[in-house]
Amino acid sequence: MFMLPTEMAQPVADFSQDTWWIWLIKAVFIVLFLIMSVILALWVERRGLGRMQTRLGPNVTGFMGFGQAFADAIKLMIKEDFWLKGADRVIYFLAPIIAATCAFSIFAVMPFGPQVSMFGIETPLQLADSSVAMLYVLAIAALGVYGLVLGGWSANSTYPLLGAVRSAAQVISYELGMGISLASVFLISGTMSTSSLVESQVSLWNAFIALPAFITYFISMVGEVNRLPFDLPEAEGELVAGHTTEYSSMKFAWFYLSEYINMINVSAVATVVFLGGWRAPWPLSAINDGMFNEGWWPMLWFIIKIWFFMFLLVWIRGTLLRMRYDHFMKLGWKVLIPVALGWLVAVAIIQGVGSFTDLDTRTILIVLAAIFLVLFAVLWFVDGGKKDDETQQPDEDQTEFDAFAGGFPAPPMPGQSLPPSPRAKRAPAYTSTAKEAGSDE
Repeated sequence: MFMLPTEMAQPVADFSQDTWWIWLIKAVFIVLFLIMSVILALWVERRGLGRMQTRLGPNVTGFMGFGQAFADAIKLMIKEDFWLKGADRVIYFLAPIIAATCAFSIFAVMPFGPQVSMFGIETPLQLADSSVAMLYVLAIAALGVYGLVLGGWSANSTYPLLGAVRSAAQVISYELGMGISLASVFLISGTMSTSSLVESQVSLWNAFIALPAFITYFISMVGEVNRLPFDLPEAEGELVAGHTTEYSSMKFAWFYLSEYINMINVSAVATVVFLGGWRAPWPLSAINDGMFNEGWWPMLWFIIKIWFFMFLLVWIRGTLLRMRYDHFMKLGWKVLIPVALGWLVAVAIIQGVGSFTDLDTRTILIVLAAIFLVLFAVLWFVDGGKKDDETQQPDEDQTEFDAFAGGFPAPPMPGQSLPPSPRAKRAPAYTSTAKEAGSDE
C-alpha cells in the first residue's frame, strides 16, 4: 500500500527494555567490529588483488600475511607527525577527525539482527533506530565529505586543494543519484526506518523489485567511497595522493581508516535496503519455519552480505582502470541521475494507482524493472556502436592545437587535434639510412 511521508511506518525494533549499559555494550561492539573489519578488509584486498594480478601479495608478516595490517598500523602510530607551516592548523587537525567520526556514526542505525536476549534483557541487535533513520545515514554521509574538503583546503597546497575540489564535485554528483535511487525504495516500502526496511522484505528483496534503483545505487556507492575506477580525488598519477598528500602519521591514518569504514557503511546500506538486511537468503529462510531468521543466526547473514559487496569493491578495483574525469561526470549527471529519476517517477505513479485499485504493484514493478534493464542494455550497446564509428571516421573539421600557446603544455580540447610529431617526419629518413647501411654491409 502506498504511504504518504506523514504516514511512514514506525520502527519495528523495540528498545523499551534497553538500559545504559546495553547501549554501551552495543556501541563498543560497533567500534570494535568496524576496526576489525578494516583490518580484515586490508588483508582481503591485498591478497585478493594479488591473486587477481598473478602475484603473491603480503605473505611474510604473520600467518599468510595477516599481520601486515597490524604492522602498518604500528608504523603509522610511530611515524613522524609533521605540521605544515602555511596550513590552517585548527582545520588541518580537525579534518581527519570529522571524516573518521562521520564514518563511525553511520552504523548506529544498522540492524545486525532481530530481538535477542542479552543478559536477560530482550533487545534488538541494533543501537538505535527512528522513522527517518535513512535520512540520518544520508546526512552523515554528506557531512563526512567535509573532512576531505577541509583537509585539502587547509593544507594550503596545490595538489590537496585539487583533490578537495574533486571530492566536492564527486559527492554532489553521485549522492544525487544515490539519494534518488533510495527514495524509490522508500516509496515501495513505505518507511525510512532501517528495521522496518528489513521487515518489508520478508517475501522478496528490494533488489528484485527495484532493480534499476539497485544498479544505480551500486554504481553510486563506488563513486561515493572514491574507489577505482572513481578514485579521482586521490589519483596518484595526477594528484600524488589528493587531499591526503600533506598528511602523515595518525592524521593520515584517520583518513585511511575512514575510507575503509565508508566501504563497510555503503555495503551495509545496500544490504539493509536491497538484500533483506539480516534475513537469511533463500532457501535457508524457508527451513524449519525460518529458524535461521531467529536468535543470533541473522548476524551471520548480515555480515556475509556486507562482505559480498566488499569483495565486489575489491574485484572492481583489480579489474577496471581509472575513468577520465569528463567521462566520470557524464556518467553521474547524464546516466545515473536520469535513470534513477525516471524509475522514481514510475514507482510513484504505480504506487499511487495501486493505492486506489487492487493491482499487484510488486509484480508490475518487477516487470517494469526488467523493461528498464533491457532498454538500458540496448542504449548502452547502441551508444557504444556510435563511439566505434566515430573513432573509425576521424573528423575533418578538427583544428590544430598549439599545446604550448599558454607557455606550458596543455592537452587538446574536444574538436582540436595535436599537429604531427616532428619525430614522424624524421622516421622515414632514419629508416632508409638504416636500410642503406644494412645493404652496404
